[in-house]
Parts: sequence; structure tokens; C-alpha cells
Amino acid sequence: MADLQNDPPAESIAVGDLDDVAPPRRDPSTEPADPTAAGPAAGGPAAGGPAAGGPAAGSPAARSLERARELLAAHPIADGCSGLGLALREIPSYDIEDGERMLETDIPRLRDGGVGAQFWSLHVRGEPTGDRAVTATLEQLDLVRALVAECPDGLRLALSAGDLADARNCGRIAALLGPVAGPALGDSLATLRAYHALGVRSVTLAGTRWTQRTGLTPFGQEVVREMNRLGVLVDLSGCTLETMRRALVVAKAPVVISHHPEPVPDDVLRQLRANCGVCMVACTGTSIRETADRLDHVRETAGPQSVALTGAYDTGSPHAPGLADVSCFPRLIAELLDRDWPQSDIEALTWTNVSRVLRDAEFVSRAIQARRPPSTARPTPQDG
Repeated sequence: MADLQNDPPAESIAVGDLDDVAPPRRDPSTEPADPTAAGPAAGGPAAGGPAAGGPAAGSPAARSLERARELLAAHPIADGCSGLGLALREIPSYDIEDGERMLETDIPRLRDGGVGAQFWSLHVRGEPTGDRAVTATLEQLDLVRALVAECPDGLRLALSAGDLADARNCGRIAALLGPVAGPALGDSLATLRAYHALGVRSVTLAGTRWTQRTGLTPFGQEVVREMNRLGVLVDLSGCTLETMRRALVVAKAPVVISHHPEPVPDDVLRQLRANCGVCMVACTGTSIRETADRLDHVRETAGPQSVALTGAYDTGSPHAPGLADVSCFPRLIAELLDRDWPQSDIEALTWTNVSRVLRDAEFVSRAIQARRPPSTARPTPQDG
């Protein structure tokens, strides 16, 4: 298991008004990639060959698929939300190292699908609140960390953008902890800080008493500021539109929308573009073409620097036949290549945008910590 002390040390930064702080733009895709990282086996059902109903050898579709696999070997997918941790709690036994067909995810299929990183959702069933939500989330967190430790040849815990790149270059699939559901914070900034110390790097704001139809309450705004101070990504999935709009005004670091159930409105996508955040499009359309259409729209509205992918596998969400499990990502990338997406935009979609958001959040965190201590704000009656 990775050591929690491996987070990069805070840099001493002279910081003025954070409104003037512009995170540095780094392109992780220029870092050397290990040639053994997540390359698919040729042929076979998992690789999308003829036995799996794939395109005939030598056809234009087959050439697009092969080009997609070559691209993913160097620029793998950073998947914005996986439900694998929760799914594992609901089956009696499993073997994700050698293959587990009761699930939509296992390590062989992650490699076949060109996946280099995943956010492991820590949401729990039943939407518990209060102490029950905190306990259930900690149990889920413990399971995920234990599983990653049990699979050192396939998985590696990632606590930073640097860890993400290190895992890729060593041929491992990076496991990022989060998002945690907002109610699991228990209206406590101290609980948020404890989650961060345990490795959590993403929290959704939805479902709390401080995210309302009219937007964020004062305490909700303080939660966003504290997440920015810690370097925890603000995830707006499931939030009301007013909450999204207000959070995008308050946030100093880029935010993410990892698994929103409905298309994100264009005005929010434009705000997201200004925030340098990322909207992750779920592979839950009725077809590969429909999912690609959604990606086209987000890219056109928010810009190629603000779009990424969420498999939403093992979450209970339906998937199109062509995107039935994590091994199918190359088919979606082949569709985008057929739509003449530039390679640079696909590299941003699969890896660079997510890595950049993590780096920017870390930069903003160091800048804030250089100028102010942890917040001790508590919920007040008007926040309820």
C-alpha cells in the first residue's frame, strides 16, 4: 500500500490575492510512458476482434480500432468514476487479478480497455446520513485500500498527479480515492480533513443541507474553500444548477462533474471552461454514437481542455452493447477518430485533462496554505 506520506511537500509560495493565481499549465502527456502500460492483447473477444462481433480485419473500422489502441497505449484513460468498490461488497468472492465476469471491471479488462487510472467511488447504498454515512464510507474506503494493496502488480494507490504519472510509467493502473458523498462529511470540516488524510481526493457536494435549490449556503461555501485548501476536488455531480453556478464562482481551483445524471446545461459548461474544470461524460448512452455525440457537444461548448470520460461501470447504470465493460473504451475512441477528432484532443480527453486538474488543485492548495490556516467554521442554524 502506498504511504500517505508520499504527498509532495508544500512549496513556499509568495501569494497575493488568489484571484490572481493562475495554476501552471503542465502537459503530463509529455512524460515518458512505459510501453507495457495497459496495452490490449490482439484479437480475442476482450480485444474486440471478430469473435466479439468486432470489425473485419483490414476494414476501415478495424484500422480505426487499431489506431485507438495504439493511442491509448501512450495516453491511457483516466476514468472519472468506478463503482467497483461497492460492487465487490455485494458478491461472495471475486478475483479481479485474473478476471471476474460477475463484474464489469477487472484488471485484465482494464488493460484491454487502455485504462490507466480510475476514481473509485466511495458513495454507499441507501443514502445514509449522519454517523451512519461516515461509518459506511470509512468501511468502503478501507475495502478499496485493502484491495489495492492486495493487487500490487496491477493497481497502485495515487494521492497526487505525480503518483498518477508514476503508476502509468510503471505499468500499473492508478487508483484514486473518491468521490465521497457530501452527506458523509457529517457537516464537519474536521471530517473532511480526516478523509483527506486517508487519501480521499474528491467529494461530491450533492445531497447535503448546505447545497440547496437556491445554491450554496454560507457553510457550503466554506466547505468549497476548505476543499480548495486541502487539494480535494470539488465534484458537482448531482447538484442543482444554482449550486453548480455558485460553486463555480466560489471555487479557486478547477472543479469536476464526474457522473451527473443529466446533460449539463450550456451556461454551466461555459462557466466550467472559465474555471478550467472538467465535465466527464458517462458511457451510458444507448449506443457508442450517442455517447460520442455527448462528447462532441461538451468539447464544442466547454472546449477540448474541459472534457473527460467516466465509464460508470459497476455502478448499476445501463451501458450500450458496444460499451458493456471497461475493455470497450477503444471502440469509443475509434468512433471519435472516425469523427476526425485531432489526436491532441483525444489525448486531452483520455488523460491530460484529468491529470492537469489534479495538478492545478495541488497548486492552488499550496498557494492557499501559504497564507491561511485550516478553517474552524461550523454549521449555523441558517445553514440548515
